[in-house]
Amino acid sequence: MTSKEILSQLPYSEPFLFVDEIDFVDENGVEGRYTFKKTSHFYQGHFKDYPITPGVLLTECCAQIGLVCLGIYLLKGRTKTSDINENTLQIAMSSSEMEFYLPVSPGETVKVVSEKKYFRFNKLKCNVKLFNSEKKLVCKGVLAGMFKQTSDGK
Repeated sequence: MTSKEILSQLPYSEPFLFVDEIDFVDENGVEGRYTFKKTSHFYQGHFKDYPITPGVLLTECCAQIGLVCLGIYLLKGRTKTSDINENTLQIAMSSSEMEFYLPVSPGETVKVVSEKKYFRFNKLKCNVKLFNSEKKLVCKGVLAGMFKQTSDGK
């Protein structure tokens, strides 16, 4: 499965899509990038005189790249079908534990590196790290989610 195919099957769209590119993916992990647009509405109020990216959105970026993109790749390998898409895939984050070290500024490109801990019974658990444009660790944590594929989109 190519990175383009994975991106086309994500169940997100603007303004809540936090994946620009997948640089690498295999059965053990994924790496991808996203640029936080300077014009994003959340910067207007998070913090008034010094806008930074909210931690919940950094977590979401890690989840979309590190959990969902990897989950789609892994499911595709198990099902051997091309029927995985936003209408047949159900995703729920089941747990998150993140630690934050540095801020991310408007316009900054970040890189997410995710390493699979396990994928069984359609539950995926990963160690994730997010790096800023200077390759410094911004945040890290453990994310887990459940994946379900339906045949009829229900």
